[in-house]
Amino acid sequence: MSTAAATPARAGQVLADLLPASRVRDAALVLGGAALTGLAAQLSVPVPGSPVPVTGQTFAALLVGTSLGAGRGFLALALYAVAGVAGVPWFAQGTSGVAPSFGYILGMILASTVVGALARRGADRSMLRMAGTMLVGEAIIYAIGVPYLALATGMSATAAIAAGLTPFLIGDALKAALAMGALPTAWKFANKR
Repeated sequence: MSTAAATPARAGQVLADLLPASRVRDAALVLGGAALTGLAAQLSVPVPGSPVPVTGQTFAALLVGTSLGAGRGFLALALYAVAGVAGVPWFAQGTSGVAPSFGYILGMILASTVVGALARRGADRSMLRMAGTMLVGEAIIYAIGVPYLALATGMSATAAIAAGLTPFLIGDALKAALAMGALPTAWKFANKR
């Protein structure tokens, strides 16, 4: 089958849909997405003056959403959040429970869902669309995380932006660049099979 013939059959799919469908597959993908996010959260570097570290967690959450789709992405990140609140030490730096940075995790649940829905519409198929998808996801995470940080710590909005947004912009641009190459390349490989 040529790539041109394979592309229409894959319209409306995310990468996870290329695996044989079953409830076991979906459960494994949700568990795997939560675990991947927990592992990525351990790639953590403290930011001086901020209670929020730089982690691989946001990249994993957005990758999970685009790869699994909205429903499974939501479930994976919700499982990650619930298990972490319940005591699984897989939040940044091996922590669990609710901390001032918990708003970012709540934002990741919504962002994973939104980028998953965008991926189902083909937003993960080209570098440019993937960049836009990642930016939308990051904006959602910050739109929830920064106000939560301000409320949880008593910081002013300006201080919360300085501590919870500004130090992360360069890293987020690098994460977006990685995703821009990874997912469209995965689709090209899948379409050749």
